[in-house]
Amino acid sequence: MAELIRIYEENPSEKELKRIVKILKKGGLVIYPTDTVYGLGCDINNTKALEKIARIKGVKLEKANFSFVCQDLSNLSEYVAQLDSTTFKILKRNLPGPYTFILPGNNKLPSVFKKKKTVGIRVPNNKIAQLLVQHLGNPIISSSIRDEDDVIEYTTDPELIAEKWGKLVDVVIDGGFGDNVASTVFDLTEPEPKLIRQGKGSADI
Repeated sequence: MAELIRIYEENPSEKELKRIVKILKKGGLVIYPTDTVYGLGCDINNTKALEKIARIKGVKLEKANFSFVCQDLSNLSEYVAQLDSTTFKILKRNLPGPYTFILPGNNKLPSVFKKKKTVGIRVPNNKIAQLLVQHLGNPIISSSIRDEDDVIEYTTDPELIAEKWGKLVDVVIDGGFGDNVASTVFDLTEPEPKLIRQGKGSADI
């Protein structure tokens, strides 16, 4: 069963974060809080962990549309093709925040994503998520924790998440109740931003 670890966003425990990062580096799966719904994540550089998430989500890894959760915009050039100034201004204005921005990928993407022409970038406005990525030293590949219930699309209580997902992941971070509205998704690969999904973030970017 997954370990349920309580971390407070106002004062996150460095010791616990470093322990979780060790688990990520060994190929572990972690459920963690964001500024929207709870996310299921792993180290972007661990292929076995990526395959595990793809299996859980019932998708082929090379076709999966996972988000790259980054600490900030500084390491975008590692995964994203050169951006024009208008696109960069949109990112700078809205991140960190409850958005996923689809951007053109580059040829430095991890080998399992080599065929992908685009990547979804997230910079959550959540200290726990940001510090996890910072300590890891590279993005976390992430997917939302969805519920099969038609009424409750996203479980917000970390203890209930741990009950449901405990056999599939290594750690569930209890960062308090999550939101039940996912991120707003915009495609920025064309000259005009295209709204793909309206979520927590405003459509006016």
